[in-house]
Amino acid sequence: MSTIFRKSVLGSVVALGLLASGQAAAELSANVGFSSEYIFRGIYQAESSASAGVDFGHESGFYLGTWAADVNQGIEYDLYGGYEGSVSDLSYGVGFTGYYYSDDFDGSYEELNLSLGYGPFSITHNIGTYNGSDIGGTDADYTFSTIKAEYNGFYALYGVYGDEADGSYVQAGYDADVSGFTVGGYLLKNDEDLDSTGGDGETRLVFSVNKAFDL
Repeated sequence: MSTIFRKSVLGSVVALGLLASGQAAAELSANVGFSSEYIFRGIYQAESSASAGVDFGHESGFYLGTWAADVNQGIEYDLYGGYEGSVSDLSYGVGFTGYYYSDDFDGSYEELNLSLGYGPFSITHNIGTYNGSDIGGTDADYTFSTIKAEYNGFYALYGVYGDEADGSYVQAGYDADVSGFTVGGYLLKNDEDLDSTGGDGETRLVFSVNKAFDL
């Protein structure tokens, strides 16, 4: 994704969000969390990771936010914005996300995010560019897609990479509200392309606790 396109998407989201804010209610919220391991899209990132974020949401459907977490070598910080809406029982979304890292942990990732949901089922498709040249590596284009089913706190998900990236994983978990905290856990199995140990695929059990609150 080009820098010009990235700035255009973010600029449009900000402008439309601010324009609409004079006509309808907006909310500002924050979140903090901790997980026994940080696994992102089937790939190990860090052991026992803490995180925090701030989100701006508008009842028109526009949103902006930032989120950060500690990884093995520094900090990951994300910037995102977009629009979510629905038509009857069909929900949809379009947005942009940038993933950035300190201390040369990894190159940055910049994505166009698309989503569609109906009832307990949802799919996502993300079209991105990996900026490996940030850390002396090679740039690459990739896609990442998921299909997910949810029921009463339980969920199952399949994720797969495409274009110039390879790998897939399956994940099943459960999330519950406990005294205002979201407590959850999941079991994940990835393939050899995403295995952080260099093996034929790994299985990981992860637990997490999160708290969201209005500002």
